[in-house]
Amino acid sequence: MSKIILFDGECNFCDQSVQFILKRDHQGDFYFASLQGENGQSLLRKHEIDPATDSFIYIEDDRAYDQSTAVIKVLQQLRGMWKLIAAFSIIPKPIRDKMYQFIAKRRYKWFGKKESCRLPSPEIRKRFLD
Repeated sequence: MSKIILFDGECNFCDQSVQFILKRDHQGDFYFASLQGENGQSLLRKHEIDPATDSFIYIEDDRAYDQSTAVIKVLQQLRGMWKLIAAFSIIPKPIRDKMYQFIAKRRYKWFGKKESCRLPSPEIRKRFLD
C-alpha cells in the first residue's frame, strides 16, 4: 500500500474526484482515506501535516504531497490523456497552488457537502482505509 490519497470525506467534489480516480485506476494502485477518519488523521500526524488540513494529500513511498502537486502526481499515473497533466508541473508551485486554493475555497459552495456516503462494492471497499 504505497499510494494513498487523503480526501475531504464531506465534500461532493472530492467524492467525485475519488470516483473519477477509481474508474481510471484499473490496476488498483491507489488506496483512499478521508481526512476526517481515524486512518486519515493518523497519516496526517505521521507526515507532520496539520490535522485540520482540508487539502488533497497524496502519499507515495512514505512521502506526502499536497495541493496542486498531489493532484498532478495522481493524474500522471492514470491511463490516457491524464498523463498530459504533467505539463502543469512546469508552472511554479506557488502559482499552481493559488489556482488549487481558488477552487478549494469554493468547493462547498459550488458542489455542496455530502449528507451520506454511498456504499462501494466489496472489491472497492478494500481500497478504503477508514
